[in-house]
Amino acid sequence: MQTGYYAAAAGMVVQFNRLDTIANNLANVNTNGFKEDNVIVGDFMRLYKEARDKLPHENQTEAGAQFLNTAMTKTPHIVDQYTNFSIGSMQKTDNTFDFALKKEGLFFLVKTPEGIRLTRDGSFVKNDQGVLTTKQGYEVLPDDYFLADSRISFNEEDNLVQSDKNGQLYTNIPNTFAQTQINKLFIANPDNLNMLKKVGDNLYEYKGLTELKPLQESGAVAQGFVEKSNVNAVKMMTQMIETNRLVGMYQKAMDTQMNEMNREAIDKIAKKS
Repeated sequence: MQTGYYAAAAGMVVQFNRLDTIANNLANVNTNGFKEDNVIVGDFMRLYKEARDKLPHENQTEAGAQFLNTAMTKTPHIVDQYTNFSIGSMQKTDNTFDFALKKEGLFFLVKTPEGIRLTRDGSFVKNDQGVLTTKQGYEVLPDDYFLADSRISFNEEDNLVQSDKNGQLYTNIPNTFAQTQINKLFIANPDNLNMLKKVGDNLYEYKGLTELKPLQESGAVAQGFVEKSNVNAVKMMTQMIETNRLVGMYQKAMDTQMNEMNREAIDKIAKKS
């Protein structure tokens, strides 16, 4: 068996998977509130140390040595994936229904056909019914949603809408500049960000949804701003070049294994024959 060939092929697959992640990051470099994804490539020795007590053969045995020698020819693997939740840059828009969260780990709650989801994209709109929604049409939820199943809506006369730093919304009393308090944005602070799962449309599914409580004093809401993606385009381009070069190196190793080494072995066998 030509283990070198299969090892190089497996290494190339790892780099292809890494390339997919990098390409997705670059595709969302201008997506509001998008968070960069990364993969962790682990070497076999580290994996062995973590799982050696679960190996199918006892240590210090002939069978164990054969198993270890066989497994050591394996290439690095993607052992984990994670999302970088650091804050992106803030862009001023002066749009009434644009909101940005200036603190890490905070999210808006929206209602989708698949259930309640979390998002950092605060570029909202008022639909034809006067309800505050995302640009995909998902309702933005108020802080009392789980208690009263309410929604954030505005009347036709509400032509002056403002928010404080905690997400409390105010609108003008008709025909005056005086303001009255209405709904408050649901600002969520999940205890464990590792429980968040990206599900498309810049949304996250959270398994601990029933435990979420709205922050009363978040101090993080900025009206008239949107948070941009935290993807560093220069870093991603550098990683893409590095990954492409590694793919080329693995391809060269595969070519050497299958052509040059095989040809040399055949020539030697032919001479001895």
